[in-house]
Amino acid sequence: MTPGVLVDELARRIVEHDGRVRVLVDGAPPTRPQELADALVAPLRAAGRAVVRVHAEDFLRPASIRFEHGRHDADAYLEDRLDVGALGREVLDPFTALGRYLPTLWDPRTDRATRAGYGQAPDGAVLVLDGSLLLGRWLDAELAVHLTVRAATLHRRTAEEDRWALPAFARYDEEMLPVEVADVVVHVDDPRRPAIELGLA
Repeated sequence: MTPGVLVDELARRIVEHDGRVRVLVDGAPPTRPQELADALVAPLRAAGRAVVRVHAEDFLRPASIRFEHGRHDADAYLEDRLDVGALGREVLDPFTALGRYLPTLWDPRTDRATRAGYGQAPDGAVLVLDGSLLLGRWLDAELAVHLTVRAATLHRRTAEEDRWALPAFARYDEEMLPVEVADVVVHVDDPRRPAIELGLA
């Protein structure tokens, strides 16, 4: 399908849910999950749903934890980089229960808390969270989308200076099983022709 058809299909599935809806858009950085997440905003708003955008990159752990084993440790990238607990506690869980969410927690550039205030979302709002290595980590959502590519494609699309992290994504695929956890698996080896995996559609 075309990227536009994919966005429309995902938006259709999202608006089928009543109440507040949490959507995870997961994928390695070269699959650009943030772009798909951003593209969902307009059709969801056109369908009458308020939309909240949150980025997992704003919920990283402090540098002292992320880089305890060095700046190029693939295991630490998988295990220590993302503050999964904060995403659940401050964003996903209170969003459905109270309509409350923390938009950001940590600024990795300054390595300081953002001190952001809580936002409030109306009933029927959709929270769209994008990021990498999100699935299989006890983060609750009404719809989880996983963008996947072949290992050779991921290697080719990853900048040489970032390829040290590729073993983290291999471990993620093997241990967290995102293609099994996701509600929708989208193959994006050719980003111009994404394909939803049959059997999960």
